[in-house]
Amino acid sequence: MRALVFLLTAGTAQADPAFENRSDALPDHSYTGGWEHFVGGGVAVFDCNGDLLPDIFAAGGSTPARLMRNAGDFTFSNMPLPDMTGVTGAYPLDIDNDGVIDLFVMRAGPNIALRGGPDCSFSDATADWGIPQTDQWTTAFTAWWEEDDLRPTMALGNYVDRTNPDGPFEACDTNTILRPVADGYVADTLAPGFCPLSMLAARDARGRPTLRVSNDRHYYVKGGYEQMWDIAEQRFLGPDDGWDNVSLWGMGIASADLTGDGRDEVMLTSMGDQLLQLAQPDGTYAGAPYSIGTYAQRPHTGGDGRPSTGWHAEFADIDNDGRPDLFIAKGNVDQMPGMATRDPNNLLIQEADGTFVEMAEVAGIATLDRSRGAALADFDLDGRLDLVVVNRRAPLELYRNVTPDTGNWLRVTLEQDGPNRNAIGAVIQVGDQSRQITVGGGHAGGQALPLHFGLGDADKADITITWPDGTQTQERGDANQTIIISR
Repeated sequence: MRALVFLLTAGTAQADPAFENRSDALPDHSYTGGWEHFVGGGVAVFDCNGDLLPDIFAAGGSTPARLMRNAGDFTFSNMPLPDMTGVTGAYPLDIDNDGVIDLFVMRAGPNIALRGGPDCSFSDATADWGIPQTDQWTTAFTAWWEEDDLRPTMALGNYVDRTNPDGPFEACDTNTILRPVADGYVADTLAPGFCPLSMLAARDARGRPTLRVSNDRHYYVKGGYEQMWDIAEQRFLGPDDGWDNVSLWGMGIASADLTGDGRDEVMLTSMGDQLLQLAQPDGTYAGAPYSIGTYAQRPHTGGDGRPSTGWHAEFADIDNDGRPDLFIAKGNVDQMPGMATRDPNNLLIQEADGTFVEMAEVAGIATLDRSRGAALADFDLDGRLDLVVVNRRAPLELYRNVTPDTGNWLRVTLEQDGPNRNAIGAVIQVGDQSRQITVGGGHAGGQALPLHFGLGDADKADITITWPDGTQTQERGDANQTIIISR
């Protein structure tokens, strides 16, 4: 197995990560509800009014979902929304290609597509956009653009079939592909379904656009596994493709190129081990060695030796040293006696040799609530990534990154004319780091923000954009700014 050593040599930050609890800046909000909301609890982060400050949409379960506008200086206020309960999560994307971010809202029940308008206003456009409605329990989402389509293709992951009288175990529902047509969308069934809790459309280790589906073994029980569906060939991959079936209690997906070879590694959260899959040169994946430090299988603060339960996972550079770090939201499903009930979130900081070290308690974010969705975003635009966490039956949390002596940074936004204005599917390479622009992954929520790169000591960076159609653009940018690259 090749060594996992990050190749960027821009320099390293010296100080431990540090976060300041600013949860009192948020309106009071929790993710609540019974069995249908043991899972979900996602958060969508995006700029809803063009002021560059990231705003927050938080799922509420049996509590109405909330939209919180960022007014700067860590002050947030509620904004009007259509009244929506049963919300499990949401993903931001420009569905109607008008240059304004919309929201696809997942529910235990009919999903809702919200059209974004001026100054953080949203209206229900589900019927206007011709999106088919069902009463399924949607817990996963991703989207991509097919060539020449004006609107995205969207994949919906549906959890347990609540109408099955023999359920809930071995009663996983089928999933859905929504394809744009002239007068709206048509729904194609994607089967078999194994109770997904995360989906991600991205280039896989082969370099091909692929739909990855992470499934919850708790309800499929046996006979199921993680799935990879080739988007162009419209088929599931199997052993003949080099795809080895893996069964786990799949909760969330995070994807990032950790080695500088242009292929994304993939983190799969679960009960017990969190599985990091390393992309191989032959287009397959191999499990990371235990010594890498990412398995995070038990609470790191002591006091509870039972296995952890991982939910949202996200790679991001906390200290701007040029190496992606890893946040994992943790929390018992409800009161499962075999799993840890005092289960702190993880902040795994990547070292120069490619291993990861647990720093959540040092950083001040190792809380013990039942966390679900989360997002790392620069809420005050100071160049350091802050953190928002959704908790089940506990208040939303917000932390400001106050890590001293962080490295330089660069944020990159892409834009192009015509369909797919935000260039979903493009790859941004900054030095030896590469990131894909995707919609999906995490657990029940994602972001539509400039991509953030740590630069260490470097004050300039070479940037290569590979656009969705394969053409390339090259730029050179100064550190500590947001660069908009137009095609």
